[in-house]
Amino acid sequence: MPLVVRLRSAVCLLGRFPALAGADLDVEPGEIILLAGPNGAGKTTLLRLLAGLIPLYSGEAEVQGVDLTRDRRAARRHLALVGHETFCYDDLTVAENLRFLARASGLPANRADAVIERVGLGQVAGLTHRKLSAGQRRRLALGAALVRDPQLLLLDEPHAGLDLDGREVLHEIVAAAPAEGRTVLMASHELELARALATREVRVDAGRVAAAVAKQVASA
Repeated sequence: MPLVVRLRSAVCLLGRFPALAGADLDVEPGEIILLAGPNGAGKTTLLRLLAGLIPLYSGEAEVQGVDLTRDRRAARRHLALVGHETFCYDDLTVAENLRFLARASGLPANRADAVIERVGLGQVAGLTHRKLSAGQRRRLALGAALVRDPQLLLLDEPHAGLDLDGREVLHEIVAAAPAEGRTVLMASHELELARALATREVRVDAGRVAAAVAKQVASA
């Protein structure tokens, strides 16, 4: 099967600083990959590159067969990035936000109803975004990704801000991803939790993917 992600000598600049400095990475369909490494190693930059949010300075980058140097927007149609912000509307309720995102993605609005229950927000579906707790906002961000039915799910520090129940929801969603036709890349410092989910661990350091020390940490 075609690779979901293919990077060859990928370089991304933040100002003049090479946040990615020649990264190589192949990701097969259905993998759950943990990106591990110190702060400033390039993990978030790698996820943002794959999401089409920052340009490739040099090298090669393909996501689901789309060349990111030619059409970054095309790659976004079948992926979702969950970072530190929800990018939801403060004055809309949980349900309204997710229904809006479903329609914007060309999907039925009622798809949001199942997602709300899946991320454990049924009891607060009528609350506006501004009234949600930090943990509830993290769940909403995950729901905003799922409602688009992405083939590639990118997670940046997904455990941050979640209580025990929220972490269980996250783990169920990530564990089910391969069976649902999804591939997952997650950057995390909570290695014990993330390793329990990952099928492969890749270390990122100084803007490079340390493929030589990548190892299988679990079975799918």
